[in-house]
Amino acid sequence: MKELSDWQNFYVIMGSSAGALIGLQFVLISLIARLSLGPGVSQASSAFSTPTVVNFTVVLLLAGAGTAPWHGIASLAAVWGVLGLAGIGYNITIVRQLSRQTIYRPEAEDRLFHGVLPFVAYGALAASALYQRSDLHRALFTVAGAVLLLLIIGIHNAWDAATYHAFKMNSSESGGSDEPSRRNTT
Repeated sequence: MKELSDWQNFYVIMGSSAGALIGLQFVLISLIARLSLGPGVSQASSAFSTPTVVNFTVVLLLAGAGTAPWHGIASLAAVWGVLGLAGIGYNITIVRQLSRQTIYRPEAEDRLFHGVLPFVAYGALAASALYQRSDLHRALFTVAGAVLLLLIIGIHNAWDAATYHAFKMNSSESGGSDEPSRRNTT
């Protein structure tokens, strides 16, 4: 399909990045699994770490779909719509989990990167499926923006978790306070 051929390099780069970052997230989770972080960590992990892997996985799925040899745009747009709607539903669940977990009090930045921005990305993805027939060019750029936004969200959240645990480990090893000064738990 001619319209998608111009996007091949973009999706190869995004998919490769997402795949590598999923692997790094697994390494991070394996490393922090050795820490004794106390009660409530599982609940916080569901609210903080799992969505990061989900966002990277959606980027990987969209990259695969964007490079597949489709015969028409309708099937691909259906993928956008399903992933967008599923992402919105999942994001609502994550926002609830953020407010229910007790090990860490989310700050404005956490709400932005775990609640608002993923909702925007998944909403844009779902919307692109709706208007792809009337403006395919804009729909393709909207999907690309959603993919890039999800990748950036994932990078931010993975970095946030890594730095939190690095400082927590250093604080614990040096006999400092175990109380997090700012960052999320996983």
